[in-house]
Amino acid sequence: MSLKEKLKNNELTLGSWITIGNSSVVEIMATAGFEWLCIDLEHTSIDLSTAKMLITTIHASNMKALVRVSKNEEVIIKRVMDMGADGVIIPMVKNKEDAQMAIDYVKYPPTGKRGVGLYKAQNYGLGFDKYKKWVEEEAVIIAQIEHIDAVNNIEEIITTAGIDGTIVGPYDLSGSMGVPGEYYREDVQAAILKVKEACLKHNKPYGFHVIESNPSALQSRIDEGCTFLAYSLDFFFLGDSAREGMKTIKEGLK
Repeated sequence: MSLKEKLKNNELTLGSWITIGNSSVVEIMATAGFEWLCIDLEHTSIDLSTAKMLITTIHASNMKALVRVSKNEEVIIKRVMDMGADGVIIPMVKNKEDAQMAIDYVKYPPTGKRGVGLYKAQNYGLGFDKYKKWVEEEAVIIAQIEHIDAVNNIEEIITTAGIDGTIVGPYDLSGSMGVPGEYYREDVQAAILKVKEACLKHNKPYGFHVIESNPSALQSRIDEGCTFLAYSLDFFFLGDSAREGMKTIKEGLK
């Protein structure tokens, strides 16, 4: 079953986040059994050439490649899709208009307004018709819910035809409420609950980026109904393991 089908059926799918622009990181992450990896272009130093290489490596590792683009903007979305991304995660979607813009930038006419170019995704000019059909049927568009305005407009966002799911960005959401990083506060949790309830009401994928590498944090989100889940990120897996190991060793030396 494709990622698009899983999202349509609101079935659990697990991925993670790539912030380190090295193909070995992708290959190592692939051994964990993730279904998809998201390349982060918004908050990292990964450039487009590196993103293209990472997309290729993700596909070679039998996973789907999503890209969290730097912003909801025509050219960056078009370029990563032309590189062969399976879909995009769009930051700061605040309303129906933002959601429709993302769809327009991913889909070709008549569904959208994407310009036509021939690159890797179109098999360098040999497979445009096949790719055009694939975009219409399989390209994934995820709205990142990370602003209080998005919370207030959540129903119109998730019911926009072409939006395949959501993912809550707890840090930016708390920042939009004036308390950056304090996403466990009661008012921020109430905002997140509003997103969850709207997704459950409309049977739409309720997504979340679980920052912690502790599996129990991910399990708690599964238990509450999340179906599109990003489990931590590359540098937390690396850093948490190293720190925990050194802590145990140092305590044993006392």
